[in-house]
Amino acid sequence: MAMIADKCEDIRVTVVDLNAERVDGWNSDDLPVFEPGLTEIVLRRRGKNLFFTTAVEDGIREADVIFISVNTPTKTSGVGAGKAADLRYVESCARQIAEVGGGDKIVVEKSTVPVRTAHSVQEILSAAENGHSYQVISNPEFLAEGTAMKDLEKPDRVLVGGNVTPEGRAAVDVITSIYAQWVPRERIIKTNLWSSELSKLTANAFLAQRVSSINSISALCEATGADVDEVSHAIGADSRIGPKFLKSSVGFGGSCFQKDILNLTYLCEHFGLPEIAEYWTKVVEMNDLQKKRFVTRMIDAMFNTVSGKRIAVLGYAFKKDTNDVRESPAIDVCRYLLDETAELRVYDPKVEPETILSTLGTKEDEDSVTICKDAYEACEGAHAIAVLTEWDEFNDLDFAKIHAQMEQPAFLFDGRNVLDLKALEEIGFRTYGIGKG
Repeated sequence: MAMIADKCEDIRVTVVDLNAERVDGWNSDDLPVFEPGLTEIVLRRRGKNLFFTTAVEDGIREADVIFISVNTPTKTSGVGAGKAADLRYVESCARQIAEVGGGDKIVVEKSTVPVRTAHSVQEILSAAENGHSYQVISNPEFLAEGTAMKDLEKPDRVLVGGNVTPEGRAAVDVITSIYAQWVPRERIIKTNLWSSELSKLTANAFLAQRVSSINSISALCEATGADVDEVSHAIGADSRIGPKFLKSSVGFGGSCFQKDILNLTYLCEHFGLPEIAEYWTKVVEMNDLQKKRFVTRMIDAMFNTVSGKRIAVLGYAFKKDTNDVRESPAIDVCRYLLDETAELRVYDPKVEPETILSTLGTKEDEDSVTICKDAYEACEGAHAIAVLTEWDEFNDLDFAKIHAQMEQPAFLFDGRNVLDLKALEEIGFRTYGIGKG
């Protein structure tokens, strides 16, 4: 919404939320979300054509176009628990839009939703006895956290799906005209509703599949003495494959990949395609295996035990340039280490200490987890270092200084393959990278 406001000064964009504390955050100089370039745009447009408010009904009533951008988490109970998307918030939005009225409207699915969710939203809106007409559009988002503003400014494509009726096509054209103010027309793809909804799930599934595929090869590299980075470079040079998403790591995270694959497997099971569901389930299972393998390798290297040993955890966000920890591999790795009664000293430049402690189920006064103000504090007196997020600042650390302050022998486990392991070995570290023999 910030990007639309910045590129379309003639459009008034109002972001509404029930959470007053969150809205206050968006109206402050300290935004609730860290994303490079976002603060500058919000400060530039806020109060001009970009507004944040808790006046939800007023926002609905005055809008011509409504983007539904609520959470669609995986269900934790009932039919489809653990796989299906929980659509209660999407349905709640649709019912509130129907109840408030305020004229004919275009309702846009921005949240990632299962195929044919738009049909349910349309049914709810059509049942409203307010004399207004509604067109439902699917406009999934393909940005990546950490590069979101660049992705929005110069997207690979913008997907707009609608009903194949004159009214539906007209609604698609309205949404297209918004993006066309800064996105070349050839990059705006128009489809039917169902193709648009499925495209989002499929895109995330394919990206996650590539990560799990190269991670599966990393295990073979460790066993045979091959180097996964060299393998990635070699196969990525093939124009049919390409180099993107072939970086082996401790595993993928974020709010989308796992949730969307599980949703895809549930849909396949629902439509009687168990073999297809099983295929995609393996992508998630491989991701879980990668995190377990990382910890097992740490234990094996450190004389078969980490009990009572201090482990410096560098990075907790699921990727660099974000403070998002949803499904971060660091969470599971830390939990596995805590199960082995290790003592963790955690540092991340953007994740709040309260977030780290709450996701690990620990309290500030517990000795098992200590939150540190910088990497040097985290590493002081540690037996080992585990790099779990690829923050750029970790490449600039004085590792000779760090090594001198650690227990000996000092171990370093690079879960992102971002450090020069040979240089670290010369300092005296015993190093282990993902997919390094």
